[in-house]
Amino acid sequence: MDGRIDTDSIAAVPTGLIPGPVQSRLEKISTAKSWGNWAGYVSPLVLDTVEFEYFAIRNQTTLFDVSPMHKYRITGPEAEAMLNRMVTRDIRKIKPGRVGYALWCDEEGMVIDDGTLFRFSETDFRLCCQESMHGWLLDAAWGFDVTIEDESHSIGGLSLQGPTSYSLLDAAGLSAVADMKPFDLREIEPGLWISRTGFTGDLGYELWTDWQQTGALWDRLWQQKQPWGLRAIGSHALDMVRIEAGFMAAKVDFQPVLTASRLGRGRSPLELGFDRLVDFTKGHFNGRRALLKQKESGPRHHLIKLEIGGFKPADGSLIYYRKKREVGHVTSAIWSPTAKRNIALAELKAPYGGEKINDLWAEVYVNEEGIWDKRLVPVTVVTDPFFRNDRARATPPRPF
Repeated sequence: MDGRIDTDSIAAVPTGLIPGPVQSRLEKISTAKSWGNWAGYVSPLVLDTVEFEYFAIRNQTTLFDVSPMHKYRITGPEAEAMLNRMVTRDIRKIKPGRVGYALWCDEEGMVIDDGTLFRFSETDFRLCCQESMHGWLLDAAWGFDVTIEDESHSIGGLSLQGPTSYSLLDAAGLSAVADMKPFDLREIEPGLWISRTGFTGDLGYELWTDWQQTGALWDRLWQQKQPWGLRAIGSHALDMVRIEAGFMAAKVDFQPVLTASRLGRGRSPLELGFDRLVDFTKGHFNGRRALLKQKESGPRHHLIKLEIGGFKPADGSLIYYRKKREVGHVTSAIWSPTAKRNIALAELKAPYGGEKINDLWAEVYVNEEGIWDKRLVPVTVVTDPFFRNDRARATPPRPF
């Protein structure tokens, strides 16, 4: 042997971002060529323009590849008990064929992540979330008769959202979703599960199938592009509508505590405004003792919705009390084209945003032709979502 390596015999190892199940289709229609990293996969930030994609969500129907989301199957006789021990809500109230939003915490009551829990049967669940949770789930399953399977790379997902989304599904031969209520889950065809869920606050569905079949499912929907105005979108437009709906995003509006590198950056469900999803009566769950103490002493912070004065987005702006005392900062903000309001999510130090909600101001910096202008504008705390439309809950959905 001469010491040379036979490179032809070495298996190719992918480097950089990995293409998802419909990446070849996305590349053909992308004019912006704007891509990002989602869990190691190539994901579109913008395919055409943010404006076109945003208005398509609110007026037509849109398709977004959610396959990079982490997906875990939890099965076994004690799957319900194990998950109820892990998350803060009582999942016994989530019946088979339903989907529930859930949060789970460390022993100090700080949120590790949030996600959607799909219940297929009494002993069969799928957890979808943003952060990698395989190791945590294995730890949480210790002592329970359950099996944890990472389906992140074997199950693909497509999010179909917008007022004409049901009409398009009907045209694609999937009219069996007509009587599905929000958060319903159903196997419409063998191997094709559809949930009436989404991240837009609008009428919409998520379609789940085998990774290898996701491309064919995309094509089936894309063939019905006309007359329902179907448009593929990127994450920038999706971010706009989730702010309008008042939905928080991990690593934007809160830091998942296991990924935070600085002490004190974790936030509890109570501080994020999810008291209703913390059930102290169901028995013990991870973080219960710490959350009981915080319930008595009060939260350290409040994640709230704000209406900002003016029309310049206030993303990252500092929030002041009586124009002098710094009490928090904006975590997400946009000018809402639909609500015609300057809106934001913000984290404030207690008692601001809780007991004290008046005389709050945002420090907004505006760059006008290279010159920065600082403006102090009033803010108003609001409780309802900035966008709400009855079509999101109408069953059966009205045709558009």
